[in-house]
Amino acid sequence: MPVLIDGHNLIGRLPDVSLADPDDEARLVARLQAYAGRTGKRITVVFDRGMPGGPSRNLSRGRVEVVFAPTGRSADRVLRERIRNARNPRGLTVVSSDREVMAAAERRGARLMRAGAFVGELEGPGVTPPGVKEKGDLSPEQVEEWLDLFGAEDVREQGETQ
Repeated sequence: MPVLIDGHNLIGRLPDVSLADPDDEARLVARLQAYAGRTGKRITVVFDRGMPGGPSRNLSRGRVEVVFAPTGRSADRVLRERIRNARNPRGLTVVSSDREVMAAAERRGARLMRAGAFVGELEGPGVTPPGVKEKGDLSPEQVEEWLDLFGAEDVREQGETQ
């Protein structure tokens, strides 16, 4: 089942990527590459403000196609056109929180997923987003406390000699 993604919409929902970051698109595409590798899904991600517009040879690889909307057209318009022209819209998953894009997908019978909900799927089970501390990670102070509690002086000494 191919996935069609509203790129800047999804970036706006990621906890550790900012739309103000000049590398925001590349950072998202790297995550989408990992997701495609894990799931085997084909992905098309559409961004605004592309010059001259169309597929990006620099960012597109493998199962991930990156498309920039041409000047004078928005990514939302490109997404709606792709949904309208899809050969098998019922086999398409559309990721966006834009009302018009979601309405176009719904009219064609595509599966809808809000961008915020897709973030959890993008990261996958057992995958922690960069910069986010995993639940259960211990701070250096907690590690010291555990070492003291269990009398692990020999572990500290081994670490110092290596």
